[in-house]
Amino acid sequence: MKNENILIIESGRTEKHYWADLWRYRELFYILSWRDITVRYKQTVIGILWAILRPLLTMVVFTVIFGKLAKFPSDGNVPYPVMVFAAMLPWQFFASSLTEASSSLLNNTNLITKVYFPRIIIPISSLVTSFVDFLISFAILIVLMVYFRMAPSWNIFLLPAFLLIAFLTVAGVGLYFTALNVKYRDFRYIVPFIVQFGLYISPVGFSSSVVPEKYRLLYSLNPMVGVIDGFRWAILGGESAIYWPGFLLSMGIMICFLILGIHGFRKMEKKFADII
Repeated sequence: MKNENILIIESGRTEKHYWADLWRYRELFYILSWRDITVRYKQTVIGILWAILRPLLTMVVFTVIFGKLAKFPSDGNVPYPVMVFAAMLPWQFFASSLTEASSSLLNNTNLITKVYFPRIIIPISSLVTSFVDFLISFAILIVLMVYFRMAPSWNIFLLPAFLLIAFLTVAGVGLYFTALNVKYRDFRYIVPFIVQFGLYISPVGFSSSVVPEKYRLLYSLNPMVGVIDGFRWAILGGESAIYWPGFLLSMGIMICFLILGIHGFRKMEKKFADII
């Protein structure tokens, strides 16, 4: 008697092997990431120059408004443009990643409705494009530091740790917003407002030191405060200090967002194909 292949359908198998499937579908992650990178500036007039002009123009505007007109102090002897641009790195990464991730599932409707794979791959892969922009902006920062004759301190070696924190922050917030954007389509109008509003309540155009001491802890409820302060400390060295109570609070908020984002995304993931 010939052996017959038997297909066994095990209840909950997909759920049990979800995180292992992330590794099994890693090639899909590479493909989606590379597709987003190649398509992002394909039909633009000046292409990759957008990644250079956006942070540069924002830096100029903030330097004029906060540095020249409002007379806000810089961190130590650091030139105001360098201080602003050091904060633009994590903020631009966060803002761009959040915008891309929140709409990523809706932009891949055909893929979601036709084949199984861990849906979390789509919003996470969209972060890669923003990371490429981050690397371009970092090269501009190096040019600025050379121009102002600034040398980094040993703190720069801890920059990857703060970059990881920035990645986890946007991953948590992005996953939750992505799930909400699928369920509530009008949520796509809220994300740009949150990004725009967050730019002005985060210490991008000014130093966190200008916030009165009694409000520093409350101000640190914004998780990007800790990320931005960490970047400045790593890049500018001793010229920029970290308010450690606030930094730890920001990290706690980041962890809460990460847990909430993953839990909320996984909870709604099973309904994505039906809702979309």
